[in-house]
Amino acid sequence: MKLLVIGGGGREHALAWKLSLSPRVHKVFVAPGNAGTALEHGLENIPITSIPDLIEFVRKEQIAITVVGPEIPLAAGIVDAFQASGLKIFGPKQQAAQLETSKIFAKKFMQRHQIPTASYESFTDPELAHQYIDQQHVPLVIKADGLAAGKGVIVAQTYDEAHSAVNSILVEKNLGAAGCEIIIEEFLQGIEVSFIVMTDSLHILPLATSQDHKRLYDGELGPNTGGMGAYSPAPFISPNLHGQIMRNIIDPVISGLKQEGIHYTGFLYAGLMITADGHANVLEFNCRLGDPETQPIMLRLKSDLLTLIEHAINETLNKVDVEWDKRTALGVVMAAHGYPENPRKNDVVHGLHEFINEQEDNDSFHIFHAGTIMGGKDEKEIMTAGGRVLCVTALGENVKIAQENTYKLIKKIHFDGYQIRHDIGYQSINYQKKS
Repeated sequence: MKLLVIGGGGREHALAWKLSLSPRVHKVFVAPGNAGTALEHGLENIPITSIPDLIEFVRKEQIAITVVGPEIPLAAGIVDAFQASGLKIFGPKQQAAQLETSKIFAKKFMQRHQIPTASYESFTDPELAHQYIDQQHVPLVIKADGLAAGKGVIVAQTYDEAHSAVNSILVEKNLGAAGCEIIIEEFLQGIEVSFIVMTDSLHILPLATSQDHKRLYDGELGPNTGGMGAYSPAPFISPNLHGQIMRNIIDPVISGLKQEGIHYTGFLYAGLMITADGHANVLEFNCRLGDPETQPIMLRLKSDLLTLIEHAINETLNKVDVEWDKRTALGVVMAAHGYPENPRKNDVVHGLHEFINEQEDNDSFHIFHAGTIMGGKDEKEIMTAGGRVLCVTALGENVKIAQENTYKLIKKIHFDGYQIRHDIGYQSINYQKKS
């Protein structure tokens, strides 16, 4: 059968690669894809992004199932449009995707269903926001209500930073329509983890736990990014805490949506803060897989991803189990010069071609592309085309070995001005030393 994955980042490369390994899959198209999906065996890029054109392509090619990777098509209602056309697609509808597309919708929803999260207030008036800040304790977290490509969350350590964030979003309109309204919420301290599930609106299948590293520099310093690396599993989530998260957060989300007439089918990502007293609070919801968490999660997944998605579409997720590689997977993002504010494009990436055949025969690592294109001489060079360029991902018997394996691979890859963190997985390593 033929499948289609919507998107062009590292998450979509990982999804398309994993789907292509199913014995029932003949080809996976990726729209629009990147240089990695262009070179990967069993994948083919198609330069289509508009929903009507995608629907026409799916009909023409007789695509069995479409899988949506990023948030923008979900917010645009791609699932609604495909289903109205009688096409099978995996992802939440536009109404359900409000959990991600509107932080205020998500906060009010959590209040209605007693889901633990930070206290907050919302504002459209900058003067009222400034007054509120002066009455609070810092740090504070200022968030744009809408989708802002990973730039809509500011952790303000000082009052000046908080006021500056309000002015940037509400007065200077630097985030456009996404920043017409903001929320200001209390700063939660603890360990941040990612908890991702699949759901068919009736049943829930938890995926492997993971932890993302958001800050640009080692030791959680520098600006927030879309994610500089991730690993799976996260040792902080004990069986007891896993049960607490399912009971207090995931189950109430799916049942609460159903109560409000919203059936949620797709991946659901909960960004959680585990506080010192061992309780989980929701920082954010994404209505898709996380990036770069997807890359290590897919490398660990031993089950057939196509089978899992089929069960989700057919509302039979309760009839399938998921199998994981017991090893740890760790991915490190190689980001472009100038990322995240002004990533440089068109730098040639060296050292990748030697891995293309090797990784087909070796299941212990994979190099996932994100911001890459084919260019240069004869369109045969891999070049940077976005902020996060690659996610180099490897397995190891524990997080320390996975970390060593990943950084060994990175030493063989180069492009001018690349940025990496050197400490991905450090919290897990420190945690295991104390255990």
